[in-house]
Amino acid sequence: MTPARSALLLAGLMASAGLAHFAAPSQFDSIVPRSLPGSPRAWTRASGAAELVLAAGLAIPATRRASAHATALFFAGVFPANVKMAYDWRHRSTPERAVAYARLPLQVPLIVWARHAGKQHVRRGPAGADR
Repeated sequence: MTPARSALLLAGLMASAGLAHFAAPSQFDSIVPRSLPGSPRAWTRASGAAELVLAAGLAIPATRRASAHATALFFAGVFPANVKMAYDWRHRSTPERAVAYARLPLQVPLIVWARHAGKQHVRRGPAGADR
């Protein structure tokens, strides 16, 4: 898949996640680490807004590369919320625990995806010459 197409798919994922932060904020409030200052709802709104901004940046070719790098950093930055969720859900049903635990290693392919989305696509001609 080309980096441009990958970036647009990632933009869709980020926009969907960002909107979900506003449509159903309580599920996100519950995974905000308690060590962060302020209210969990403020962090939920801020992360939702960040996801929407990153989605827009990924969709625009001129800002795609910087937005892709910022998206990779965002995925690393929200990892503590996934750790909190896994810890908080350790006594839930097996399917719920599986969801919470699956989010932990999922951050790695998301970061790789964001890095791929930020690459410049070089088209090659029949003789391998750059176009």
